[in-house]
Amino acid sequence: MTNAEPGFFDEMRSGSQVREAYQSLERWHSSMPDDLRTLKQSEAENLFRRVGITFAVYGEGGDPERLIPFDMFPRVFTSPEWRKLERGIRQRAAALNAFLADVYDRGEIIKAGRIPEHLVTRNDAFEKAAIGFRPPRGVYSHIVGIDLVRTGRDQFYVLEDNCRTPSGVSYMLQNREIMMRMFPQLFLENRIAPVDGYARLLKKTLASVAPDKCEGEPKVVILTPGQFNSAYYEHSFLADLMGVELVEGQDLFVEGDFVWMKTTKGPQKVDVIYRRLDDAFIDPLCFRPDSMLGVPGLMSVYRSGGVNICSCPGAGVADDKAVYTFVPEMIRFYLGEAPILENVPTWQCAKPDDCKYVLEHLSELVVKEVHGSGGYGMLVGPKADKSTIELFRQKIVEDPANYIAQPTLALSTCPTFVEEGIAPRHVDLRPYCLVGESIELVPGGLTRVALKEGSLVVNSSQGGGVKDTWVLAE
Repeated sequence: MTNAEPGFFDEMRSGSQVREAYQSLERWHSSMPDDLRTLKQSEAENLFRRVGITFAVYGEGGDPERLIPFDMFPRVFTSPEWRKLERGIRQRAAALNAFLADVYDRGEIIKAGRIPEHLVTRNDAFEKAAIGFRPPRGVYSHIVGIDLVRTGRDQFYVLEDNCRTPSGVSYMLQNREIMMRMFPQLFLENRIAPVDGYARLLKKTLASVAPDKCEGEPKVVILTPGQFNSAYYEHSFLADLMGVELVEGQDLFVEGDFVWMKTTKGPQKVDVIYRRLDDAFIDPLCFRPDSMLGVPGLMSVYRSGGVNICSCPGAGVADDKAVYTFVPEMIRFYLGEAPILENVPTWQCAKPDDCKYVLEHLSELVVKEVHGSGGYGMLVGPKADKSTIELFRQKIVEDPANYIAQPTLALSTCPTFVEEGIAPRHVDLRPYCLVGESIELVPGGLTRVALKEGSLVVNSSQGGGVKDTWVLAE
C-alpha cells in the first residue's frame, strides 16, 4: 500500500498505525489476491453498466454517457464522528430554510444588516414569483445536499450547500447495494448503519408537505426534464424505489385549481411534485416562455395552494456561493446557536479589499464562479499553469462579483484501489438531508474521490469516482 500523502490527513492511518475503524478493512484488502481484486473491480463495473448507472457529459464530443468510476475500498466514519456531522447538517438545513422563509417575506436578516440586500434581491436565483408566498409547513428546500471536506481528525468544513436539486443519491444507494452483493462477509463482520431507508424517508418527507387542499393520501410524482438530462438515471431510479410516477412536463396539465396527470384511466390529481429541472423551465407562463419542459400555469396553482413543488422555486438563492459566506450568521440569527460545522474561509471578489488579495495570491487559491457547479468555471491555483492563472486574473478584473476564492484546503485522503495497488486519494462527502414535517437523513452519504493522483477535484464530470460510505453502528 502506498504511504499517506505528505501534508494531508489520512483517514485510515496515523503514521504506521491503522486506525481502529479501518482495521477490518486492512485485513480484508491485505488478504485479497491481485487477480481477485481485478475480477471484483470488473464485476462492479459490469453491475453498474447492467443497471445503467452512467453520468452524461455533453459538449465534449463522442459518446456522452460515462460509467461512474466505482472504487471498492469503503470510506469509514465512527459513530461519534457521524453524530457531530449529523447535528451540524440538521442545523444548517434548518437555518437555510429559515433564511428562505425570511427573504421571501419580511427580510428581517437584511433589515438587521446581517447580509447585504443586493446579494439576495439581485441574485439570479432570487425568484420574484415566490415573494409573499409561504409553502406548506414553511419548507422551501426539501432535499439539502451539504458538501463536506475533512482536513484533520476533528476538522470538517462545509464546502458548499445545494438547496435546489442535489444529485448523486442514487450512487450512494447503488454503491452500498453492489458492495453487499460482492463482499457480503464484510457486512457480517462489521456493524454498518443501513442507508436503504432513504427512499422511504424521501417519500414520507414529500408526502408530509402536501398542500392543505390535498384530500386523502398525497399523490407524489417526480418531474424530470427527460432522458437526455445528465441525472435521468437517478430520476427513474428514485421513482421506482418510491413507487411513484416519473413524469415529464407533457404528462401534466393545469385545469381549475389543480395539476393533473394524464393516465390511461383519465386525469389524476397531483399533490406534490418533486421537480428535477431548473426554475427557469418549470412554467413557461412565469419563467422562460420558450421552455418545453415545464407545465403552463403550474406556478399559479402552486401559489394558490393546489400543489406543492419540491424544492420550491427560488430556493437556489440560499446556495449561491456568495450567500454561502453568510450561513454561519444565518445560524446565529435564526437559531440563536453557534455553528457546529465551519465554513471554508472565503474571499468575495465583489469586495475591493478581498479582490485585491485574491489577485495577488491567485497561485495559492481556489477560485470559483458564484453560480458555477460540477467542477467547471474554477481555478485550482497550485495546480494551474501561468497562462490559466492569467486568464482567470482577467476574468476577475472584468467581473469581480462573479467570483469567490478560498484557500486550497488539505483535503483528507482515503485508501483507493488504483493500478499499482492501494493508494491515498482525496475525498469529499455529500450527505442528503430531507426537510419536511421533520428533518431526516440516513447515516453516511455520497463519498466522491479524485482518482487522479494529487487531484483535488472530485466531481464525476471531471473524472472523479465514488465510494461506499460506512457509518459504524454503536
